[in-house]
Amino acid sequence: MKLMFASDIHGSLPATERVLELFAKSGAQWLVILGDVLNHGPRNALPEGYAPAQVADLLNAQAGRIIAVRGNCDSEVDQMLLCFPMTAPWQQILMENQRLFLTHGHLFGPENLPALNAGDVLVYGHTHLPVAEKRGEVYHFNPGSVSIPKGGFKASYGILDDNVLRVIALNDQSIIAQMTINP
Repeated sequence: MKLMFASDIHGSLPATERVLELFAKSGAQWLVILGDVLNHGPRNALPEGYAPAQVADLLNAQAGRIIAVRGNCDSEVDQMLLCFPMTAPWQQILMENQRLFLTHGHLFGPENLPALNAGDVLVYGHTHLPVAEKRGEVYHFNPGSVSIPKGGFKASYGILDDNVLRVIALNDQSIIAQMTINP
């Protein structure tokens, strides 16, 4: 199974257009959105091309191929604009020998882990910082932010393909971080 991950869109139309362009080319079965879809939030500056209604329209065209979780900036009002469910605080994708625990990162995250088994993958956003590493017996993966990157990193997204998780720069496609997960 090939998956694409995007987090912290924060209503950026150019970032959404780029994500969907890459998703169409990626061959991924699902686009996993890790929260903070439409609203920029009170602590962030407006992202480039802030247009939440247009972002919703573009994402709705792919609704049948999106798995999403709620971020700390998402609300029921946002859900009213979106045709795919995005108010669950977490989701799981079950693979043959492990699971991907999908969350935004503000409720569950590296400092507040859910109950996970050895080899499971915590997939989260929220920090806007890319991460691909094993901590103890659990893999941690954060694709960074597609619209408001932090820590000097480039805007980025993630791909899972053949048990390799990669964080990839949105614009130049350079690999920012990567790890192999053992099935």
